[in-house]
Amino acid sequence: MPGADELITAFVDAQLADILDTSTLTRGLYSSDASLYRLVPQGVARPRSTDELAATLAAARSVGVPVTSRGAGTSCAGNAVGPGLIIDTRRLNRILSIDAHTRTAVVEPGVVQQQLSRAAAKVGLTFGPDPSTFSRCTIGGMIGNNACGPRAMGYGRTADNVVGVDLITGAGERIIAGGPGTSLTATPRTGFHDQLEALVDADLAMIRTGFGRFGRQVSGYSMEHLLPEHDRALHRFMAGTEGTLATLLSAEVQLVADPPHRTMVAIGYPSMAEAADAAVMLARHSPTAAEGLDRRIVDVVRRAKGEGAVPPLPRGDGWMFVELVDTDAAVLAERAAALAAEARAGATEVQVVDDPAVRAALWQIRADGAGLAGVSLERPAYGGWEDAAVPPESLGRYLREFEALLSSYDLDGLPYGHFGDGCVHVRIDFPLDRMGGDRSYREFVGDAARLAASYGGSMSGEHGDGRARSELLSIMYSAEELSLFGRVKHLFDPDNLLNPGVLVEPDPTLANLRVPQLITVPLHRRFGEFSEQVHQCSGVGKCVADNTGTTAVMCPSFQATGDEKDSTRGRARILQEMINGELINGGWRSPEVHEALDLCLSCKGCARDCPTGIDMAAYKAKVLDESWRGRLRPRSHYTLGWLPRWGRLMGRIPGLAGLANLGMKLPGLRSVIKWSAGVDQRRSLPAFATSSVSDQLTSQLEPLDTVASTADHGDVIIWVDSFSGSFAGGGVPAVAEVLRRAGYVPRVLTRNACCGLTWISTGQLDGARRQLRAALDVLHPYVAAGVPIVGVEPSCLAVWRSDAGELLDDPRVAEVAAGVHTLAELLTRTPDWTPPDLSGTTIVAQPHCHHASVIGWQTDAALLARTGAEVTTVGGCCGLAGNFGVEQGHYEVSVTIAEHDLLPAVRRQPEAVVLADGFSCRLQLDELERRRALTLAELLSTG
Repeated sequence: MPGADELITAFVDAQLADILDTSTLTRGLYSSDASLYRLVPQGVARPRSTDELAATLAAARSVGVPVTSRGAGTSCAGNAVGPGLIIDTRRLNRILSIDAHTRTAVVEPGVVQQQLSRAAAKVGLTFGPDPSTFSRCTIGGMIGNNACGPRAMGYGRTADNVVGVDLITGAGERIIAGGPGTSLTATPRTGFHDQLEALVDADLAMIRTGFGRFGRQVSGYSMEHLLPEHDRALHRFMAGTEGTLATLLSAEVQLVADPPHRTMVAIGYPSMAEAADAAVMLARHSPTAAEGLDRRIVDVVRRAKGEGAVPPLPRGDGWMFVELVDTDAAVLAERAAALAAEARAGATEVQVVDDPAVRAALWQIRADGAGLAGVSLERPAYGGWEDAAVPPESLGRYLREFEALLSSYDLDGLPYGHFGDGCVHVRIDFPLDRMGGDRSYREFVGDAARLAASYGGSMSGEHGDGRARSELLSIMYSAEELSLFGRVKHLFDPDNLLNPGVLVEPDPTLANLRVPQLITVPLHRRFGEFSEQVHQCSGVGKCVADNTGTTAVMCPSFQATGDEKDSTRGRARILQEMINGELINGGWRSPEVHEALDLCLSCKGCARDCPTGIDMAAYKAKVLDESWRGRLRPRSHYTLGWLPRWGRLMGRIPGLAGLANLGMKLPGLRSVIKWSAGVDQRRSLPAFATSSVSDQLTSQLEPLDTVASTADHGDVIIWVDSFSGSFAGGGVPAVAEVLRRAGYVPRVLTRNACCGLTWISTGQLDGARRQLRAALDVLHPYVAAGVPIVGVEPSCLAVWRSDAGELLDDPRVAEVAAGVHTLAELLTRTPDWTPPDLSGTTIVAQPHCHHASVIGWQTDAALLARTGAEVTTVGGCCGLAGNFGVEQGHYEVSVTIAEHDLLPAVRRQPEAVVLADGFSCRLQLDELERRRALTLAELLSTG
């Protein structure tokens, strides 16, 4: 294979140098997709137009460099990794047309399913296939893998929804093909068409009997579409070819009108296999979806997200969630009743679920299944055998034998999936991280393939074969059928330049497995638990979804830049490469690692929103700690990282805070101060408090050393963190006032009890541990005595519920974490407390990232609902995020993040009260929008 230098030269000659990236960082980012595989490419191209895409293909073809097309990189079978050039199509994201009359859309390959469905919704339409990755998977990728999703029973596979394609074959021939009614103008018939037709006509009998046997036969090439009785539908045939034959320039797809009425019938069974036995019966009721799962998945969701994440389910240990839709509500109710009546014959309990919120919660269990299943077993679980399918009438028997096969290999897995179509997803704890574990894996998938084939099934039901299963196609298909695949491949791609090693002349299943490569890495054990943590990232890419209009936080920097390196997944991949040491070999101090982590805001959004449990904030702190250990650190680590220390100093020396505030107002001195602190010159600095909290609250507080109170609810300690105590506008007086009205006697701590947050965010973990131990000594006696403590700053309180337990092995941490509350938590559990009536008040609420992600903002939301106020809750991050937004080099991204959710929300409602408990959130709003935000305490105290 030609080297990177030849590739670069070809791109320079084609005047495409600015879209090619051969850096170590980018090659590491694209070395994996959502599969088990790691294959480092020579470079990555990001074309900005279809003309550039065509020129990119020509440049690669001119020097014989293999090409792998990639959409969102969510391929579970290794379909989107390759040894040559990766073409990232996500910039090709234009919806070229939507025709409401013909119900079609013409799109570029990088258009995301959710993007298309949102645009089509304006004319009452949607794109039917909806994989669980619908918020980020591209239409080009869906066509490549013939993706389906849970509603394939109603809307079919992607192949069923392709009207026309515009593509370039591996040989460089431009072909436009479509069915009746397509708006794409077909290319004239050429010798290529004659040869393809001849290939098909030579094996008509074999194609008619071996292909298209049931709806989820996705493995291999879907030759049945090329039969004459199917109008030789080349456009449909291209779905599922996994980028091995041609590269998509654009596609015309069918849109559908989503019926306005929808319901679910949730059916409980004694076991999942018995639920699967009912698949054929359920299909007679024409559902759009029939999803199966068992108690294991439900328990995983409960453990990960709490009891409230799982609504009451019908009795049983296995369930089918069956969705029905209709244009007529009365007819829909009749259909649901008929299905429920027939289902009761074999079910333990049946529920018709009309509540949209409950239905959404039930579907969410399924949507998060893949990610949660991967981190819920005792050992890491993987998706190498991920989406096999059998005809639905055989599903129950197949599942029983499959469970027995798992047991025979001493493996554990959590099956679930599209049971109405006979498709089963499962993540399995293959021993890939142990010597010989890869061989055991290969033996298992071989036996699993034989089991699926024995039922007339397909090794892939929707994700394609990729590198995981292409070698196994000989178990499912005859030598003659595989030979036909080879002839088709040669016609389209005679030099084998498109996604080589997949489907035809496949690479071995064991080649390029990511985790087994680590066993041979000498320093792998040095990384220990950290390696296990970063390898939890399966690449499902929820962090690269557009979360506009949602309450998701992850991943703010990616929302701002759209760059893979700034996503949670991208950072995890680079950390994995650091541990592997082959490509990125500088360990903790590798420049690529620090570049990838630079724009991580440590917002903790991934800790909640990532289904695989990634906590990039903690990983960043670990990397900074290790890489700067024993070395002179950046200035900001000593200034912003030690900010609580400087704040306390200001309070100890009379007049010093005033002098500091004056200095920050004088232009020349202000610039020097900012430079010295590593602060961007465009940032304003918060003013230090010129009086202590105790002085501010003389009329509201009683000293800690007074006798116990006789108030209704007794004493409560206000834990004044470093931000609230050291800077003006901390909002502590309002907290005291609200607590006093609620029947408490508020008392304030005068001893330092810093949580070490700024030490953590700058990677000074030994210093953070010292701060936390000192804080434990101060706070624990009150917790042990049963005195509630209320935290003022959400990010500081969140430390006790996340980082503190990871940094300290001290049983007191859990006790303090349980004894320190948000104001909303304490008020909600206070008997007879009634919130003020805020009816008629409009509120735009910005939950602090740590509050939303670690503590949970549901209690605050429920409290606000009781006030009668109209509340709009903003997702995303404010962009300041503690020290991040003020540091040099971060200003532009910080502002862009604020412009993504927060600032547009407050501009849309200029008369609304803006609510923000986070110190950073209030500071960002004041600086960028000149809007003063209230804390919850200030809102309640004025009500």
